[in-house]
Amino acid sequence: MSRPLLRSSATRLAVLYVAICALCVGALLGIGLLITQRALEREVDLVIDTELEALKDQYDEGGLDRLVDALKRRTDSWTRVGAVYLLVDAMNQPIAGNLSGWPALAQEDGDWLEFDIVAREHSQDVDHPVRAQRYELGAYRLLVGTDVSERRRIYERLTDTTLWGIGFTVLVSALIAWWYSRRLAARVGNAATACETVISGELTRRLPLDGSQDEFDQLAAAVNHMLDRIEQQTVAVRATFNSAAHDLRAPLHRIRVRLEAALHYGDIDPRAAISDSVIDLERVQRTLATLLQIAQADSAASPPTAEAVDLAALSRELVELYAPEARERGLALTCTADGSAVVVRGSRALLAQLLVNLVENGIKYVPAGGHIEVAAERASAGARLRVLDDGPGIPQELRQAALQPFSRFARPDGEGSGLGLSLVAAVMRLHRGRLRLEDNGPGLAVECEFPE
Repeated sequence: MSRPLLRSSATRLAVLYVAICALCVGALLGIGLLITQRALEREVDLVIDTELEALKDQYDEGGLDRLVDALKRRTDSWTRVGAVYLLVDAMNQPIAGNLSGWPALAQEDGDWLEFDIVAREHSQDVDHPVRAQRYELGAYRLLVGTDVSERRRIYERLTDTTLWGIGFTVLVSALIAWWYSRRLAARVGNAATACETVISGELTRRLPLDGSQDEFDQLAAAVNHMLDRIEQQTVAVRATFNSAAHDLRAPLHRIRVRLEAALHYGDIDPRAAISDSVIDLERVQRTLATLLQIAQADSAASPPTAEAVDLAALSRELVELYAPEARERGLALTCTADGSAVVVRGSRALLAQLLVNLVENGIKYVPAGGHIEVAAERASAGARLRVLDDGPGIPQELRQAALQPFSRFARPDGEGSGLGLSLVAAVMRLHRGRLRLEDNGPGLAVECEFPE
């Protein structure tokens, strides 16, 4: 979608950069031009001062006659160096020098004058600007100057060069800014188009990368990572809804069949139907409660009511709580945690639920005579919680799928919702931790690492 030119941030930024570049270059070249002009003026003034001092010495040594002789000797200097001399009396009548009279239209600045004279060059009369200095010799006045035509030509050339330099700089800057703004607008447009495509439902679309590793590539990579996460969550939500609908359909259907049978047929024991229905309803309720916990954990930005939780103490409490049930099933449930505290910041209730799910999974899946160990310890980057057993374990190719909702593995009693490890994974994501399922040789080792 096209936008007005000046509504584009890239265009406004490009115009601003061109203006700043033009101002900076103009200021630098202008300062250089002024410095050069001052240097040329000082050089001319130094030549005039030196010549005037020499003539004053002639006058001091030999009087007016010697000064007149010196001026006569210098009369031909105009053709060589553009020197200008004039000595006049009190009535402004010329005594010596190469000027016909005292300049009438001179611009005066103290003892300094600037005026134009006409010189004959190549059979043509040419105006020559002159800068001169006057000096009072009693009743006489001496004017010493030099032609500054070359200085003015140099200054004009420098001025033209400065203006051309500024113009060329502005032109090149404008072309670069135009190219950059078009490139920037194209990249933003491509990103906007990709986002619109994702919004329309094509979750596999990603923002383009040009491989420059600049800020736009970093932003696009971050957005693509976010889109990957959104796609994964969307797929997980769809699978969860489908699995939840499939899992809840069967118990709800059984409840309805029992209630209808008890209502329409007299040979059905109502108490037995209600009892079986309550069992199915409890199963539905547990499933919905677990799904709600997973949703709350995944939707929260940080653990609710975050507090300091001692994983070692929590592990000992839960092991002590489940030890009787484990003994009834012929299992050995132990806790490996020394007396030192293993503290993390988080929700005690959710961390307890995480540990309960892992212990209950071990009790459900490990056959009689097996062993379950819960270990809490400090790690280099935080804290580590491990639950190890010597049961059937989970094949490596199925471990990632085991973290998804409603992933079930064979159990002796055929029960289970398949949400235990999903809730564990959600709690670890909420606590910015890392969850790993590894081989315990034999059995399963579940390792939860928490950051500082």
